[in-house]
Amino acid sequence: MLSWSGGKDSSLALHEIRRTGEYKVVALMTTVTREFDRISMHGVRRSLLYAQAASLGVPLEEIWIPSKATNEVYEAQMKAILLKHKAEGANEVAFGDLFLQDIRAYREERLAQVGMQGVFPLWGRDTTKLAREFIRLGFKAVLCCIDQKKLGSEFCGRDFDESLLGSLPPSVDPCGENGEFHTFVYAGPIFDHEIAIAKGEVVLRDGFYFADLMPRGS
Repeated sequence: MLSWSGGKDSSLALHEIRRTGEYKVVALMTTVTREFDRISMHGVRRSLLYAQAASLGVPLEEIWIPSKATNEVYEAQMKAILLKHKAEGANEVAFGDLFLQDIRAYREERLAQVGMQGVFPLWGRDTTKLAREFIRLGFKAVLCCIDQKKLGSEFCGRDFDESLLGSLPPSVDPCGENGEFHTFVYAGPIFDHEIAIAKGEVVLRDGFYFADLMPRGS
């Protein structure tokens, strides 16, 4: 299984998994907030999530949580999904994490409780080089969520390209690994076809700017 946010790190993780051929991804595991009907934290519409899964050719497994869900609620929902897939033969879960050791330790601890292991295809990679590799490989993405404390609203909705990388403040990780920003990937070598998107309004909610991305023509 692959923990799938719809962003560039999970996309790069899938690209690396397919490149090595060591694993077969049987499901994309995505957390969705029930009241908003969107990908949790990223704020991306489920219709675009479905479009990604269809273009990737991988089944989607949604983990439903309420708005303001406690960690206990999230963990219970996650455990149920993991046990379901473990019973069907999945033994590992892959993540796009890069260097946050506490996050990795948390994931490995939770997985161990259900007899599964974590796979981290991008772990330890230089984030500046990785960000440029993402662009070089032909991936296309847009910044869909911005931490108000780290970046201004003008970054929300921008394309993830060399121009963006050149304009990021030195304090911001080029891959947003510290939560500075999140992305939505709509094209690249792992996709069968490009996902047509339109950029709607930018809204501020709970300290984060969100770009309302929509399927083009909707």
